[in-house]
Amino acid sequence: MTTPGRAPIVVGIASGPTHHPALAWGADEAARRGVPLRLVHALATPDDGRGAAAHTLRDAVGFALARHPRLEVSTVLAAGDPVRLLRDQARTAAAVAIGSASLALPVMARTHCPVVVVGDAPGAGGRRPYFVVGVDVGVDGSRHSVAAVDHAFEAAARHGARLRVVYVWHTPLLGVLDERAALREGRRLLAETVEARRVAHPEVDARHEVVRGRPARVLAQESAHALGLVVGIRGHGGVTGLLLGSVVRGVLRRARCPVVAVPRPGEPGLRNGRVPRVRAPRRARGAAARWTRLLTRAHRNGVTRLRGAARRARPRALWYR
Repeated sequence: MTTPGRAPIVVGIASGPTHHPALAWGADEAARRGVPLRLVHALATPDDGRGAAAHTLRDAVGFALARHPRLEVSTVLAAGDPVRLLRDQARTAAAVAIGSASLALPVMARTHCPVVVVGDAPGAGGRRPYFVVGVDVGVDGSRHSVAAVDHAFEAAARHGARLRVVYVWHTPLLGVLDERAALREGRRLLAETVEARRVAHPEVDARHEVVRGRPARVLAQESAHALGLVVGIRGHGGVTGLLLGSVVRGVLRRARCPVVAVPRPGEPGLRNGRVPRVRAPRRARGAAARWTRLLTRAHRNGVTRLRGAARRARPRALWYR
């Protein structure tokens, strides 16, 4: 059983050297936090190359100890789906590091701890900042955004790094009545979010900015010289791509540094293999209902205008057929 405050860093180990960047990140992070490192490898079947898998894990342990000789390292070798195995290990982990974005997406959809996708980019060295944004609409005061900002401040404090908190403004498809007012509100929320955390982490040099553009594209550009790019994810559910949002998926494809996906706190997780229903607050349900009615009305009005325009544009000879 994991001792409170000593939750391990879990790293998914694949065959071959592709796991080395994730393993290096996990070993460094475990040493920095003073917690154990747990290496996890999944077999397709109980008899599927167990000897080779054990050899892979031994090499991984040697790699980690060569970087940090005093590190406490353990291994898990089990048959089954690697996604399910990593989800199980994540229940007692401080973070899960994975080298593959395709494997990370389904893991993110069911974990309570941050999931770090390292890929081939180990991140910049030196005193480089972290970059933070909430899913889809930036740091908007929602729970998943707040969790991402909290994690980024803690990470910046551990690394002795600067922090850059970015709100990416992208004009909605249907536009807004007053874009200037919306931007002012975004800047206000962003400033309040950052200032509230400076009290707990006065040592972190945190800067914040509102940037226009597509969130995934802007954040990918910002990641070029970062130690890590921190994003929030909305929660758990069965449709991975929909729930994680286009921002997280786009960032995973484009980022040039490790991506840290932070789930919102207090998620109930799985019970008896099922995802429990979470009912939204009454005010949120009312706002969603009003917005749905507005979109429906706008759609109907648009369809009516299009039909009228089509009739007017028809050749006159067709009117009497």
